[in-house]
Amino acid sequence: MHTLKRVRLAIFLGILPSLVIYLGIAVLPIAISFYYSFLNWDGFSPAVFVGLDNFIEIVKDIVFWSAVKNNIIMMGASLIFQIPLGLLLALLLNRPLKGIKIFRTIGFFPVVISSVIVSLTWGMLYNTEYGFINGILSAVGLDAWQHNWLGDPNWAMVSLCITYIWQNCGFFMVIFLSALQGVSNEVIEAAEMDGATGLKRVLFVTLPMIRDTLWVTVIFSISNSFRVFDLIYVMTAGGPAHNTEVMTIYMYNNSFTSLRFGYGSAVSIFILAFSLIVIYVANKFTNKDN
Repeated sequence: MHTLKRVRLAIFLGILPSLVIYLGIAVLPIAISFYYSFLNWDGFSPAVFVGLDNFIEIVKDIVFWSAVKNNIIMMGASLIFQIPLGLLLALLLNRPLKGIKIFRTIGFFPVVISSVIVSLTWGMLYNTEYGFINGILSAVGLDAWQHNWLGDPNWAMVSLCITYIWQNCGFFMVIFLSALQGVSNEVIEAAEMDGATGLKRVLFVTLPMIRDTLWVTVIFSISNSFRVFDLIYVMTAGGPAHNTEVMTIYMYNNSFTSLRFGYGSAVSIFILAFSLIVIYVANKFTNKDN
């Protein structure tokens, strides 16, 4: 028993530095935001306690609910396109071919590029006057298809989703590659002997064996979609007319542009609540067969 206590103490001392850092950079800021969410404070004058007024104002604000809708659109785009594209790339690159590591690096490259660089690059591609996309459409005689991609309310969110998918599908590709390389070759060979080849093997052998990884990517996808900020802020700053504004940008504008730090803190609590609820529901679905 004495030895067991010493082992537990050693484990606790080992994780203590990481625990302190986590509490300092994650839990403490959430607690401070929760405290400020009940205040009216501009960062300079004395804070005034307003109770639930900030939360009531948020619920009544149409712009906030528009931001929620845009976050849901980003989440849907991620779930419907990012994960399948990442899985497809992983399946294509999970082969013992010469030079395959180069293609894997190219597939992962957008993930390691700064979001600001990605935003500026895609912003130039979408540019109305000299952008590559409109230039190609003009060159092939499709001038009628040209758009102000980031300025048109009907196309701005679609354009951002395309950029978001391109930037992050490589992240899921690497996760799926790791899972696929853990699938036993004996199982694959046995499936091929039983006639399960091509798409049939993927659907009935490969996917069931990496099911847990698939659900992990779903959770990652949901959480990332609620944290997206820099990509949209650089490309559109939430415009035109709030049509691409997500909750993080809504919080930023109210906190640092309007100097309503109490209100912005209340928004951050809403973002946390939405994220936890959606992830909880997703976890319920992922664990229903366990």
